[in-house]
Amino acid sequence: MNYLRRFSREKQIWLLSLPIILWVLLFAYFPMYGLIIAFQNYIPGQTLFGNWVGFDNFIRFFQEPDFWMIMRNTIVISLLNLCIGFPAPIILALLLNEVKNRAFKKTIQSLSYIPYFISWVVVASILFTLLGSDGIINDLLQRFGFIQEPILFLGEGKYFWAIITSGNLWKEIGFSSIIYLSAIAGIDREQYEAGRVDGLGRFGLVWHITLPGIRATIVLLFILALGGILNAGFEQQLLLGSPTTRDYHEVIDTYVYRFGVQLGNYSYGTAVGLMKSLIGLTLVVLANRLSKRLMQTSIF
Repeated sequence: MNYLRRFSREKQIWLLSLPIILWVLLFAYFPMYGLIIAFQNYIPGQTLFGNWVGFDNFIRFFQEPDFWMIMRNTIVISLLNLCIGFPAPIILALLLNEVKNRAFKKTIQSLSYIPYFISWVVVASILFTLLGSDGIINDLLQRFGFIQEPILFLGEGKYFWAIITSGNLWKEIGFSSIIYLSAIAGIDREQYEAGRVDGLGRFGLVWHITLPGIRATIVLLFILALGGILNAGFEQQLLLGSPTTRDYHEVIDTYVYRFGVQLGNYSYGTAVGLMKSLIGLTLVVLANRLSKRLMQTSIF
């Protein structure tokens, strides 16, 4: 009965949300019935309810010679994105919030947002132009006498993690900072006035008022980021990677694409993808439970 009364009070909001709910059900939940092929030896054209193999596809992944290499690359790239890419938008939002010149602030915001809307195909072309053996950076380094031979930035695996992390940061930092800027805008201005009266400087205001004011937002986004810890990327690895850098660029998503889709091992690819999703869900639940216990903040 409580749910019915609540629905009656909020029926207009539910009606507005109805198209989105239907979209999610149709495109996010309805296709999930296909996950059953992870437990089968599925062949296209045959029934979805035959050739059951149990957990063989999952066990096969753990027994693959490349398993540890794939997991290492996935976890390292994800951790780099988390450790560098997660705090960077917060820092940018804090810095932009301190800018008093509105025209300059809007310009920086616009410039930082633009890369998010550039596809990875274009970004990859830019990186090849900059970092290729005959690219701009190698040309400048040779002209100024720093190197004699071009450096194979995109041809040697030891540079790949730094390049991919920098590319992700460049694309995401501006757009991600919007959320934190919105949270900062919601902080009561009177708190800043009271802080100034108490003698807090600009750093003190940020540390004692701004950061605590957006703590809930930071915690919630961090929990969601943990859920994607195994989402190390796909397009960027596929576009920037090469056979010479495979030991550094191959991650779970590219592995599923190559061995599950290109080679037609649909059941195997589905099993690996399902395993990755279950690990992400587990991390979200655990992080949410910990956050709820320590900070009284949770996403559900």
